[in-house]
Amino acid sequence: MTDSSRDQQAMARALELAARGQGHVEPNPMVGCVIVADGQIVGEGWHRRFGGPHAEREALDQAGAAAAGATMYVTLEPCCHHGKTPPCTDAILQSAVRRVVVAHRDPFPQVDGGGIGRLQAAGIEVETGLMAAESRELNAPYLKLVCRGRPWVIAKWAMTLDGKLAARSGDSRWISGESSRRRVHLLRGRMDAILVGAGTVAADNPSLTARPSGARTPVRIVLDSRAALPTDSQLVRTAREVPVLVVAGPQPPEENCRRLRDAGCEVWIGQADDPGQRLSELLDELGRRRTTNLLVEGGSQVLGNLFDAGLIDEVHVFVAAKLVGGAAAPSPLAGRGLEQMAQAIRLPRPEIEILDGDVYLHGRLK
Repeated sequence: MTDSSRDQQAMARALELAARGQGHVEPNPMVGCVIVADGQIVGEGWHRRFGGPHAEREALDQAGAAAAGATMYVTLEPCCHHGKTPPCTDAILQSAVRRVVVAHRDPFPQVDGGGIGRLQAAGIEVETGLMAAESRELNAPYLKLVCRGRPWVIAKWAMTLDGKLAARSGDSRWISGESSRRRVHLLRGRMDAILVGAGTVAADNPSLTARPSGARTPVRIVLDSRAALPTDSQLVRTAREVPVLVVAGPQPPEENCRRLRDAGCEVWIGQADDPGQRLSELLDELGRRRTTNLLVEGGSQVLGNLFDAGLIDEVHVFVAAKLVGGAAAPSPLAGRGLEQMAQAIRLPRPEIEILDGDVYLHGRLK
């Protein structure tokens, strides 16, 4: 095996370890680390939870004295600042690691080349760029939050084979099967927030929780221009147990806001009259709150507004082998839509599974 193939193999393992932190570390990035001495792995680690030890420190603790003179492979630039934990660069320097291979730089302002520079200044050989594309893809939500100040937007819907979200009466229970619904709960369990429109609440009265609970407890967000969410809805009744954020338009009735706040909801008032512009305002606000992953579950107008504005990053779609028909039955993406089929947005590498007869397709938009 050549040196380059050994490097590739070690970094691939570090990326595999990093992915284990999904849902546990946000708003931090997922990071994995592997330490190799004399062709053997002597230490491994990954960032397991927000506020916990970083991947490099885990790997160094496992390697012990064997780290001296070894090569460290890490999926993201080691931190050089005091945050929840001390700088990883200090631990690397103390370990006497000889060489550090970094997939790519961390754009976080307090790092952004500083970690690499500190290691190089101390005489450690540092190489960057190995499997950088794979590392960027893994941490795309983190990178979007840091670089653009907005969460990663994931659109999810279940539909019939003829592309309907519900029958013409609005009835939608259940389109997909139990296996698909279990997968949705797994998805919810790693989200920071789940967003729906007021129409979805009126039609389905959802709880929008993960059952069983996952690594995270997402904030439940409702777009409700007049803050008229019913007090007896599942969301309001459980607002003191699981957070609910009601996104109102300008000048909602004060009595509505007071009623929801008294029930334990937070009411956030957007400034834009246009619902699409208000969505953009909301994404900026969620970015300020360091929301990394936002799951949007409907309805079709909300999803359509996001699509028209180019704000969807990823989709998860469950297609049931059922036909319901009807021109009045809603489809997933309302809004204006695109004029020409040549303009259609592609998923470059969609993943497809069969879940007890449902087709589950998910992937990132180009």
